[in-house]
Amino acid sequence: MLKALADYLVFGVFGMAPGSRLGEALDFFVYDTMKIFLLLTTIVYVVAVIRSYFSPERTRRILSHKREHVGNVLAALLGIVTPFCSCSAVPLFIGFVESGIPLGVTFSFLVSSPMVNEVALIMLWGLFGWKIALIYIGSGVAVAVVAGMVIGRLRMERHVQDYVWEIKVGSAELLEQTFREKLEYASGYTVGLLKKIWPYVIVGIGLGAFIHGYAPEDLLVRYAGRDNPLAVPMAVLIGVPLYSNAAGIIPVVQALMEKGLPMGTVLAFMMAVTALSLPEAVILKNVLKTRLLCTFFGIVAAAIVVVGYMFNAIL
Repeated sequence: MLKALADYLVFGVFGMAPGSRLGEALDFFVYDTMKIFLLLTTIVYVVAVIRSYFSPERTRRILSHKREHVGNVLAALLGIVTPFCSCSAVPLFIGFVESGIPLGVTFSFLVSSPMVNEVALIMLWGLFGWKIALIYIGSGVAVAVVAGMVIGRLRMERHVQDYVWEIKVGSAELLEQTFREKLEYASGYTVGLLKKIWPYVIVGIGLGAFIHGYAPEDLLVRYAGRDNPLAVPMAVLIGVPLYSNAAGIIPVVQALMEKGLPMGTVLAFMMAVTALSLPEAVILKNVLKTRLLCTFFGIVAAAIVVVGYMFNAIL
């Protein structure tokens, strides 16, 4: 319905020509703006209500295991069953940080949630078979766990924006609220968070729309072909500015494989698009300081490149 409304506004009301670069870019911008703000509003509100029933101490106990790597694995697995796009996973990331969950564990969730989901698993299984589907799941979880563990060991909590720590909530205050008070708290929290991040969301979507409308369709095939030894890092660099969820990128994956690109290169591209989108970076900039944001992107990108080369060698 949102896509139909975006098409009507852009091609009907605004009179843009379907298939034109400007028209497609504007259509992407209008559709993604409506979709992402709807997702953000819904997810932030629901998460705020749920958090009102779970004290920070209880949440910490679930994910803050004595053996930190166990928490990373649990967070990565949680990400599989919460298949948000990279932008809409950010509110849950903030909620985890506020609850005192270790930063590395929180990042394992942030990587896994957009990268791995059951819809993409089923589609990959149907298109390419169970081996490729299991490779997708296993490599996605491995990247999420390793990235979270590395960030956790770097002890970069001071590079989270100060306001995130300032809005921590106490368990007693939330547990004593009536249901109506919980809903009022969730509404206020949602409005406050959206006020902080909406300019970053708009800028991120705008950049993604420009790339969507004006980037050459054969860009990946041209620069990351089979004969290029740097094909995998090129695929990651090309994938980062783009924006899609895991299910939405599957048709592109199929088309790229039909053009003869190796599976590892295509898998790296898919992971970069879903886990390291430019809109996500713009939104995260309002949550993370520059050093931590760059560290996060660098570690995940490096892990994805390693996965790509490994599966090119295996397959």
